[in-house]
Amino acid sequence: MIHTLLLLLLTLATTFATRAQNNAPPAPPVANTNATWRVGVASVVVTPAQPMWMAGYASRTNVSQGKAQELFAKALALDDGAGGRLVIVTMDLIGVPRSLRKNLEARLLAAHQLRPENFLLNASHTHCGPEFRVGRTPADDGEFGPTLPSASYGAGLEEKVFHVIGAALTNAAPARVGYSHARCGVAMNRRLPSGTNYQNSPYPDGPVDHSVPVLRVEGADGKLRAVLFGYACHNTTLAFYQFCGDYAGFAQQFFEADHPGVTALFLAGCGGDQNPYPRGTLDLAQRHGRSLATAVEAALLPKPRVLAGPLRAAFAEIELPYAAAPGREEFERRLLSKDKYEVQHATRMLAVLKQGGNLPEKYPYPVQVVRFGGELTLVALGGETVVDYSLRLKRELSGPAGAVGAAVWVSGYSNDVMAYIPSERVLREGGYEGGGAMRFSTTHPGPWAAGVEERIVAKVRELERGLRRDP
Repeated sequence: MIHTLLLLLLTLATTFATRAQNNAPPAPPVANTNATWRVGVASVVVTPAQPMWMAGYASRTNVSQGKAQELFAKALALDDGAGGRLVIVTMDLIGVPRSLRKNLEARLLAAHQLRPENFLLNASHTHCGPEFRVGRTPADDGEFGPTLPSASYGAGLEEKVFHVIGAALTNAAPARVGYSHARCGVAMNRRLPSGTNYQNSPYPDGPVDHSVPVLRVEGADGKLRAVLFGYACHNTTLAFYQFCGDYAGFAQQFFEADHPGVTALFLAGCGGDQNPYPRGTLDLAQRHGRSLATAVEAALLPKPRVLAGPLRAAFAEIELPYAAAPGREEFERRLLSKDKYEVQHATRMLAVLKQGGNLPEKYPYPVQVVRFGGELTLVALGGETVVDYSLRLKRELSGPAGAVGAAVWVSGYSNDVMAYIPSERVLREGGYEGGGAMRFSTTHPGPWAAGVEERIVAKVRELERGLRRDP
């Protein structure tokens, strides 16, 4: 009897494994109703054509040396058929410069009547992409080295993103859209308490968000056309000198290989204080990518929430104040520090003061909220938001306990990636994400002022309430 039972279990396990290798049975369709959306998708390679300094690690000492994987910008254009539109652009890059967002706002409004609230730019935050600035002049290249074609790359990127959005809008076709989610265990909190400080090390008892939200798009024929999926974790498995999308890039690559003709897009979540563990090798990046791609596959198995209109979006910028900046004397004292990055930051701030300028007191921070009828609320926050934002907003926006409200999806790294965005807890605790990373900045004088979390959450809730009240 036991032998028979074991044999049966082994047979079932083998069957499931074989199905997984053969792309598994088709997932349940979104609905047996006529397609009500028009959805387009497009993709373009944004891998630099020549060596460039790479973004993400200040310790790098040389330019890139080839590529392990192409980098992409991808656009997903959604139209609810009643005037509601949204274009989501995902990029395998370190961040979204504010200037890129602002340049595109004017161009997209003129060319496609696409208002600022109707498009979202998100970066995967791979640390194996190029270091660049949109609008950077050749004279600025001295900060990173004479071979950095930052200005030309930034201009070319803007053109590519503009045209990929146009392509997605142009090829829109009838579709059905659904939402589901699964889980992935790649991420671990990286703020390990060490006395009164916090080390950048694995912290298994720290907060995490292992959710993998998935937006699925099927054509009118019921065939899968695109998946947009998210995860809250830094793309920091790798630190080598080859261009690569890291685990998020491999997750997209593996899913597309398993589903020919389907476009996979990655929307980075609130992973400012999360790392993929273990890390350090290309093999590990591929393993983490496979784990995430498998989670997307799992999310497609259950019957999804059917998303219908109206599609409504809101976008605003709020003023995030900095804590009071040190005076000239303090910056001059920091010039004597043994920390070269502290010296560099002090030098930059003193240069502003010596030229008669004033250090900035606040920063325009972007907040975006999108509602898919009453079924899904998507929140897109700027900067490297820590995981507390995702956990809190999903808890507070999903409705009363026990009620079946809208699903909530929270992304960071959206529309402008200017700095780490700590929660009030992380700001109070300090450490790298709490303010220490500001010393690497060329513009920020220091940490954010207390109250940063409440300002952001209050604006999210205000925009969300406004969308619910709209007719």
